[in-house]
Amino acid sequence: MQVCFLGTGTSTGVPVLTCNCNVCSSGDPRDQRLRVSVHINTQGKDLIIDTGPDFRQQAFRADIQNVDAVLFTHEHRDHTAGLDDIRPYNYLKGIKTIPLYAQERVINQLKSEYYYALGENKYPGVPLLETHSISKENFEVLNVKIQTIKVKHHLLEILGYRIGDFTYITDANAISDEEISKCIGSKVLVLNALQHKEHISHFTLTEAIKVAKIIGAEKTYFTHIGHNLGLHAEIEATLPENMFLAYDGLRLSI
Repeated sequence: MQVCFLGTGTSTGVPVLTCNCNVCSSGDPRDQRLRVSVHINTQGKDLIIDTGPDFRQQAFRADIQNVDAVLFTHEHRDHTAGLDDIRPYNYLKGIKTIPLYAQERVINQLKSEYYYALGENKYPGVPLLETHSISKENFEVLNVKIQTIKVKHHLLEILGYRIGDFTYITDANAISDEEISKCIGSKVLVLNALQHKEHISHFTLTEAIKVAKIIGAEKTYFTHIGHNLGLHAEIEATLPENMFLAYDGLRLSI
């Protein structure tokens, strides 16, 4: 399995508009973070988790030549606003339709926002998409087995995903013991860590480290990072062994 972090930033991205803090002014490319998204190549299939507003830029940067399916963690715009940019993978690569997988609530939101592509009266030239509601803990996407991890994003239940030895969770601020047990045995865990100060809907770095220690993956990478966390190089130097800050463009082989 090959994994590429397309984006590792929070909803504002980093640098943040109008901000001149040391992180937003940093010359280290690891401190420049687009909105969270990840590309996974496994069993010959190319899967995307979340198409945020930066998806087009991310796809160019990572040279993504194919998309077979898209999975969504939840319906917030920093995770869905780039869906229309899937179109070239329909037309230029000869794909008839691209399946989308999400909770029913999320699909309904996508149908509202992308009514011209997902409604009954489709506009000419729209993305060719088909929606699939995730209703089971375990399901398959083009023969790739996937397990859902239910987490809390404040009051909203959203999904993380485990694909083989890779577990991806973002935008969480609480995970039950039952859901944590699904992550045990992962070789690579990805978990959100927004900042140091307590937040209503995201883990702080300290909270994320605590959860990561319980799960005990061989390696843990933190994502959905805000500028208030601090400089990449300085923060990563303080992390426990086998824990790292993810950064845009990071590639892993699992």
